[in-house]
Amino acid sequence: MDVLVIALGLGSALLLAVGFAVQQRTAEQMPRSHRLEPRLLLDLVHRPVWLAGIAAMVGGQLLGAAALGHGELTLVEPLMASNVLFALPLAAAWHKRRLGRREWLGAIVLIAGLAVFVLAADPGASRRTLVPAALWVEALVPIFLVVSGFVALGRRHPDPARQATLLAAGAGTLYGLQDALTQRTLQLGFTLTMLETWQPYLLVAVAVVGLLLAQSAYQTAPLSASQPAMAIAEPITGIALGAGLLAQGLRLGPLPLAFELVGIAGMVTGLLLCAGSPVVAARAV
Repeated sequence: MDVLVIALGLGSALLLAVGFAVQQRTAEQMPRSHRLEPRLLLDLVHRPVWLAGIAAMVGGQLLGAAALGHGELTLVEPLMASNVLFALPLAAAWHKRRLGRREWLGAIVLIAGLAVFVLAADPGASRRTLVPAALWVEALVPIFLVVSGFVALGRRHPDPARQATLLAAGAGTLYGLQDALTQRTLQLGFTLTMLETWQPYLLVAVAVVGLLLAQSAYQTAPLSASQPAMAIAEPITGIALGAGLLAQGLRLGPLPLAFELVGIAGMVTGLLLCAGSPVVAARAV
């Protein structure tokens, strides 16, 4: 197991947690009429606190990109999903609260699930150095359909908390795609020929749309409504793309697969316990 990749992945999770929490605290102050509108981002750009949150998130994404440059998507995604572990003590410190049994139990279950998945899957190097355009289309079409479905349902649902959850799920799905595109762009190398390929341009477009969906989710309801969906959708999408599209090795025998599913279930359960914490649910986060 690459210690550097693990360190970079956890460092990314820390900065992402800071960025998400600060962004939500600012976005919830924006007019609801700006939800899913580009002007929401234009308004937020004028808020120094939000920009600080974006800076933290960008820092986290850069560390995540560095981790993706040294490791595989199927390993880095679960590490980055642990950002909720850092959001909890941060939120507790802001509100001068102590973490209770629910938060510690969620943290332990999440870490245990992460460890079980990584050990069982034993992610290996990509076996596909060149991904045909047809395979990209096969992966992109269902992802965009899923995101469109989340957004459509989020627009129509009468419950603000469910709206935020659906929009965050769409954002997380795009973030998972963004991670896959980031790794593929890094593999192309930072040369002028990179600008002749379509991946960097799609990467920017996906990042902007994902950011808009995330801010709309943060604006609609407290962090507890959006954080679990985003933290779960991103690694699931990234792992699926890493294993299916990029052919990054995962052990798929009956016993390893069973443990991998147990690990994923543990991560999901831990995330739900942590993100449902009263500390994270506090409106001011």
